[in-house]
Amino acid sequence: MIRSRLKKRIDHCFAQGIERGYWTAAAAGLYAVEEPKHAGQGDYATNFAMVVAGKEKKKPREVAAQFAELLAAHTDLLAKVEVAGPGFVNCFLKEGVWQSVLPEICAEGAAFGRSDIGRDQKVLVEFVSANPTGPLSVGHGRQAVLGDAIARLLEATGHAVTREYYYNDAGRQMRVLGESTRARYLELLGLPFNFPEDGYQGQYIRDIARALIDEQGDRLKEVAEVTPFKEKAEQVIFADINGTLSRLGIRFDNYYNEHSLYENGLVDDVIATLRAKGLVYDKDGAVWFKTTEFGMEQDRVIVKSTGEPTYRLPDIAYHREKFRRGYDWMVNVFGSDHIATVPDVLAGVTALGYDPARVTVVIHQFVTLLRDGQQVKMSTRKANFVTVDELLDEVGPDVARFFFLMRKADSQLEFDLALATQQSQENPVFYVQYANARLASIARQAESKGVVRGELAEALLARLTTEEELALLKAMAAFPALVESAALGLEPHRIVFFLQELAAHFHSYYNKHRVISEDIALSRARLWLCEALRIVIRNGLILIGVSAPETM
Repeated sequence: MIRSRLKKRIDHCFAQGIERGYWTAAAAGLYAVEEPKHAGQGDYATNFAMVVAGKEKKKPREVAAQFAELLAAHTDLLAKVEVAGPGFVNCFLKEGVWQSVLPEICAEGAAFGRSDIGRDQKVLVEFVSANPTGPLSVGHGRQAVLGDAIARLLEATGHAVTREYYYNDAGRQMRVLGESTRARYLELLGLPFNFPEDGYQGQYIRDIARALIDEQGDRLKEVAEVTPFKEKAEQVIFADINGTLSRLGIRFDNYYNEHSLYENGLVDDVIATLRAKGLVYDKDGAVWFKTTEFGMEQDRVIVKSTGEPTYRLPDIAYHREKFRRGYDWMVNVFGSDHIATVPDVLAGVTALGYDPARVTVVIHQFVTLLRDGQQVKMSTRKANFVTVDELLDEVGPDVARFFFLMRKADSQLEFDLALATQQSQENPVFYVQYANARLASIARQAESKGVVRGELAEALLARLTTEEELALLKAMAAFPALVESAALGLEPHRIVFFLQELAAHFHSYYNKHRVISEDIALSRARLWLCEALRIVIRNGLILIGVSAPETM
């Protein structure tokens, strides 16, 4: 909004300077416009002069003086321009400029904050990707919410997004799942059984076995093949996973099965392609990938001496298929336990002739559940870990989503259950949602008192001059640029930070100033301010998948 308007003026002045021979076009697109970190340094500052001076081999303050003179002519937007420090140019906006953001916000409504900067990009966001061996853990929950919020941000900036869930239903884990289910099936029938040493212990395995007995009776008691037990377990567990994701408001456009990579010969083709390039060799009965050719300290085994592929091989094949399907940008959301696999897969992508820069991996850290400062071991009906469903039963989807996004992905997350269940302004979710509900309440009060906003064009928005009102206007004006940078940086936590800050500004304003008063003209202006706030808060909550209640 305001920053983009200022950026256009700066670009215009840059072009003017080229015409006058002050500098060349070498610095085009390299300078930035930012909010200064300290008070008194203007509403915005630009490093224009230092970037241009670096390209032109000139003194930054001399370039800054020339630039400031050109920029100061834009008196409709700027009250003052000054050169500071080594060559920063600080811009002070004209009084009344900030109030001009309200008509734009109110006119755009639900579209405010959205853009089309990604309109030509097809993006695949892969997340969750848990094998169907058990319910989703709290760690999976953080990944699910993070991936979905990233997808929402990318959609809001015009990217064509596909959400994909990648899983394996045929590996060793699935075989152990089938063996575990068969053992419990025999146990429930009162027959001898051998439970696998590393089998799945959760109550959910007994529940699946009991469902098999209900359907099949004892007809499977002599079946040595693990397939019917594995298939039943997969069916039940995947339904459970999808039910959990549905509770979180998460959907997928595509499910990609690792087993299909083998069925379609794609894994063997990767080996053949790498071998033809001289990047694969045999040693000690295993097949090795020359990852040292791509900066790794040692080569990696991709097929064990037993003939079983390591995790790297199907992952490389899968990523090649992502490229083949025509995606411009591939975003992977992984837990920190996957961090060691990333370089190997990217080396494989590079070896196959694809650009690894088109793959971005977001690694998230673990989640610790706390209550009163103590780590919580919730009673687990379904597994030997805390499930997302258990968490949702206690705190609900809005709180879960908000809390999962309250820290940067690469920061460990301490989920405070005592705080999450509070219905008070200490709870950050409640604090933001209550701001929206309070704004809705103000609108209802105004209507009951016969005070209407009237036409926006006729509102005396220039009356909005208090320190708190200007803070609110500045914060809202920054929202579109924030959404763009959060989307491109894959950083949904920044939306959460913004909403908390905006809610704090509003609650402070509400406690200090009356929106509806005997001054009808001022009341109308403030009602429009509240309407814009409601739009921005609601739009921000939508971006992170959290509801915006109008009563609380």
